[in-house]
Amino acid sequence: MADRPLHVAFLWHMHQPYYKDPDTGLYSLPWVRLHGVKDYLDMLLILENFPAVKQNFNLVPSLLMQLLDYTDNGAQDKHMELTLRNAADLSEQDLIYITENFFLANWETMIKSFPRYFEILTMRGFRYSKNDITRVIKYFRQEDIRDLQLLFNLAWIDPLFREQDPDLAGLVKKGRNYSEEDKQLVISKQLEILKRIVPAYKSMWESDRIEVSFTPFYHPILPLLCDTDIARVAMPGVNLPKKRFSFRQDAETQITSALDYAYSLFGRRPEGMWPSEGSVSEEVLSIMKANGIRWAATDEAVLANSLGRLLRDDNGRACDAPSLYTNYRFNDVSLFFRDHKLSDQIGFVYSGWNHQDAVADLMNRLIEIKKCVPTGQNHIVPIILDGENAWEYFRNDGRDFLSLLYKTLGSDPGFRTVTLSEYINENNAGARLDRIFPGSWINSNFGIWIGHDEDNTSWDYLTQTRQDLDTFEKANPGFDTSEARRHIYAAEGSDWNWWYGDEHSTETAEAFDELYRKSLMAVYKCIGMEPPAHLYIPVLSQDRDIKPAVGIRGFITPSIDGIVTSYFEWHTAAYLDVKQSGGSMHKSESTFSRIYYGFNKDNMYIRLDTSEPFYEMIKTEPLTLTINITSPYTYKITCSLSADATKSVLSKKGSDGWTQTQAAIEAAVSDIFEIGLPFSEIGAKVDDMVHFSIDVARDSYSSERLPSRGHMSLTVPVPYYEDLMWY
Repeated sequence: MADRPLHVAFLWHMHQPYYKDPDTGLYSLPWVRLHGVKDYLDMLLILENFPAVKQNFNLVPSLLMQLLDYTDNGAQDKHMELTLRNAADLSEQDLIYITENFFLANWETMIKSFPRYFEILTMRGFRYSKNDITRVIKYFRQEDIRDLQLLFNLAWIDPLFREQDPDLAGLVKKGRNYSEEDKQLVISKQLEILKRIVPAYKSMWESDRIEVSFTPFYHPILPLLCDTDIARVAMPGVNLPKKRFSFRQDAETQITSALDYAYSLFGRRPEGMWPSEGSVSEEVLSIMKANGIRWAATDEAVLANSLGRLLRDDNGRACDAPSLYTNYRFNDVSLFFRDHKLSDQIGFVYSGWNHQDAVADLMNRLIEIKKCVPTGQNHIVPIILDGENAWEYFRNDGRDFLSLLYKTLGSDPGFRTVTLSEYINENNAGARLDRIFPGSWINSNFGIWIGHDEDNTSWDYLTQTRQDLDTFEKANPGFDTSEARRHIYAAEGSDWNWWYGDEHSTETAEAFDELYRKSLMAVYKCIGMEPPAHLYIPVLSQDRDIKPAVGIRGFITPSIDGIVTSYFEWHTAAYLDVKQSGGSMHKSESTFSRIYYGFNKDNMYIRLDTSEPFYEMIKTEPLTLTINITSPYTYKITCSLSADATKSVLSKKGSDGWTQTQAAIEAAVSDIFEIGLPFSEIGAKVDDMVHFSIDVARDSYSSERLPSRGHMSLTVPVPYYEDLMWY
């Protein structure tokens, strides 16, 4: 029987997290816009030059929704907003943010391509302490900042567009001393590129040059949405969250809404799906089948575990190539299993090679695979990887590598690139699998997203919010909860837990953490409920307990009268500088300046200072302070403050909600706000840790949280605490 070409199916996965801040409507991070001008369109333009080559592109609906928000609705991100702001009008905080965040690009392949950009990086310093950044910005002139604003955005535009567009080529040639008008030009060019992306994919799909598949809408780990307990199949000893998440209906909605969105953009429904992170289970595949999905893809390790045998030897060579390089079916869904080695070579290795050697190595590996599969039979090598992040590390943004690869594959009769649906149509849905091992492309388990303390805290937050929404909907059947559901679906995305735990790190972990918790808070706000206090506590363990500028050094017994009676009254208390308490949620315009807190053996005390006398703040408008106590038990003190009266009520949270206690709480407001609380009233005993924060609310202003993230803490002292302080 004649030798048949080895089929090669590349699937490029295009994805970014959902960055929109539900409070401000501003995108907290710029990566949708910046990858949009660097990766999504040029991948198609490179492919156009090689008509013999076909490719598969997997698109995430929430990514496309964000792209269209920029082009159709005038959306902005914080980096764009600060780019467009006149350099002469930037505040000190703006300058700090720009100098910290406008060098987030590959220094070797992107920044060094622009001598002026690298010069400014050198001025800033390759390594710096956050404590030094205020000093560093004093050395920057307005022209330095203006050049930095522009070059950060210009460097992220793909070299292809910088070469072909005369205006962009002119800015590259200019090199330095950019104007405010030049900055406007760069951003307008970025938006022009973004507008071309969706039409380009639609056109290429219609011409059968590519196949477009989709991922569930907000990129969730579908098996865990169906039931977090499934993680135990691959990790029997895993430490699971306290609360079990099991909402199959959410997994179904993430799939159906993705397919509906695809149809609204492209006029057709995708036939295939790369489930988020290649995460599959038998239950998930049954949902896919019910929604008309013909094929799905995951990793070869999932296949090995499903078959119950090794597919590679200890040296990483395929020891059963015929079984590895073919498609299978489960429950009438055809399954493709990515070649882990080849995919990772492109994603993580070849960027450090010259492109000729990289392509030669890849082709040699494909030749070896072809030798190992039977002649006269069709076999397929699925190469599946991120279609955007890798190119930042390649010279010329990967164009040289891809062009040579496509040219080589397209001219070699021994290989044929195909779309995955095309392969099924020409062959069949594959041999039947009796079972599917639940896992992802990483270690064939879900360990990246569940099991670590931070991951589990995240799931507990999500589960509680989802259950609260469910309870509300049952009690209010006529209430429109569609917006609340949109926020819960966004919070189900996999990207939040990607950064929790110790497997991965990023300079923007705090922003991810805050976006995640804001999505959950938005669920409550949409249904008219107060977000629980725990959602203001970061999932990131290092950010939960906000350390004071000065700690507690002894007992205090202040007079609760709203006046600083003497210097020594609060002298040994801890204090926190409100404006330095961190977090991008923080409101720099806060009228509060310091929070003092301390104790004696019986009571804890809190004092709140403002930039003007407290009584002036409440002279014309009442104010409500809510002191949230989340440990050792959940209590809140609601303090209603007005020019006429001060009233404080202690409430305890139980299974049926809040119950007001009969405790007499001593509080006063005049120049400052002061309050005392007996430890016994909140059930706190010696050595118990008390976590607390403060909500501030006015009728005409949105709430403010003090501190803006996390909580303050103190430990109930032993009676002889002061004696210990002398040792």
